Amino acid sequence: MRALLLMAHGSRRAEANDDLHRVAEQIDARGGYKIVQVSFLELAEPSIPEGGELCVKAGATEVIMLPYFLSPGVHMVRDMKGLHAKLVGQFPAVHFYLAAPLGPHPYLLDIIEQRASEAIPEGGI
Repeated sequence: MRALLLMAHGSRRAEANDDLHRVAEQIDARGGYKIVQVSFLELAEPSIPEGGELCVKAGATEVIMLPYFLSPGVHMVRDMKGLHAKLVGQFPAVHFYLAAPLGPHPYLLDIIEQRASEAIPEGGI
């Protein structure tokens, strides 16, 4: 059984964390994963290790760890790789795969142009 573990930084502002929960609900509704779990690096719960454990407890045999980050900064290079290694060691019977951050991705260019266009009151470029 395949799970998607969405991983964000986390915020003290609940509204910011709610964004990831909405994304998780929308991904779950698409039906591509039996399990869709949110998790946070800091400042919100569940933590990434707790999120990974929740996936395993729900029956996951494969967990795709997807960073909800735009670029491969310190958190991606150091923290996410370390958390991936920790989960692999903690659950050796489960396959954990660490995905790339969201950007750069070709679709991100479309999103950037759309958001820029939305900023202009007349409706675009």
